[in-house]
Amino acid sequence: MSAFELAKTPVHLGSGATAVVLPPFDGTMEWYQRYGEAHGGDGPEGRLVALHRFEEDWPTWEMHPKGAELVVVTRGRMTLVQKIDGEMVETELTAGQAAINPPGVWHTAKVAAPTEALFITAGEGTENAPEPA
Repeated sequence: MSAFELAKTPVHLGSGATAVVLPPFDGTMEWYQRYGEAHGGDGPEGRLVALHRFEEDWPTWEMHPKGAELVVVTRGRMTLVQKIDGEMVETELTAGQAAINPPGVWHTAKVAAPTEALFITAGEGTENAPEPA
């Protein structure tokens, strides 16, 4: 196995302690659909590991109903916004800091500067929306 760039090529952590390098990420919902079809058999224990770079606020909200998501900022600064019990909770994260999106919590991010973050996501059943439910 040769080295690969995690920002372009995410990894699936699956049942049986497996790690599978995924096809290049193209940012589309179709990519996520193909990912779910290929690895859905791992159920809520499967994890998507990805590194994303942002230069502006996220345009949508998302929610992972079947598991928690770990967010680790590796460069820059962002504010994680979560809707918890009807209240908006904002947590500023800088390089080296982390936060958890609990299962079922809608979240988005405000980006103050070019930012890079590592995500370890229980992605089964993930929902996206322009605004949280």
